[in-house]
Amino acid sequence: MSEKARSPKINIYTIAAIGMMAALVFVATKIQIQIPTAIGRTRLHFGNVFCLLSGMLLGGVRGGLAAGIGSMFFDFTDPAFIDSAPFTLVFKFAMGAICGLITNGGGANSRRPVRNLIGCLAGAFSYVALYIGKSFVTDYYLMRNPLETVMTSLAQKGTVSLVNAVLAVVAALLLLPAFRKAYEMTGYKDKMA
Repeated sequence: MSEKARSPKINIYTIAAIGMMAALVFVATKIQIQIPTAIGRTRLHFGNVFCLLSGMLLGGVRGGLAAGIGSMFFDFTDPAFIDSAPFTLVFKFAMGAICGLITNGGGANSRRPVRNLIGCLAGAFSYVALYIGKSFVTDYYLMRNPLETVMTSLAQKGTVSLVNAVLAVVAALLLLPAFRKAYEMTGYKDKMA
């Protein structure tokens, strides 16, 4: 067996890249506009932009880890969202991983615009579906709120989440060339492979 075949798939460069993107997700999530709903609140924020960028730059699992970890740590810093942290980890992981798998699949390396658009849309809207589904289960079945109240809240959360998703897709696609150039100039892509 060759030395290259035995080398681990995770090295210090991989860990550093995941950590850096997770930190960007965390900081970008702090830039937000909070919106009250019939039950609780929702928010517009820039964290999803970096969740999608993580997927496009790092690929499926690595990008998913950066998206999930950065978002989860944000939830740990806000008492209103701390109970959602485990769900956020999984849902944002799915967002970044789905985006990364599509945009980097088949050797595309996030260089095919149509594939990037499809990957970003799939990642962003998968998160919206998971978030709305979890909100319905929590608010209706666990909290036992009236269905009308739950549906009003879901309509508000869904609208904000869809706007957030569209803005994240557009911003991530616009920022990708600059971030990819910086990422490639550092040599991280080759060091992680």
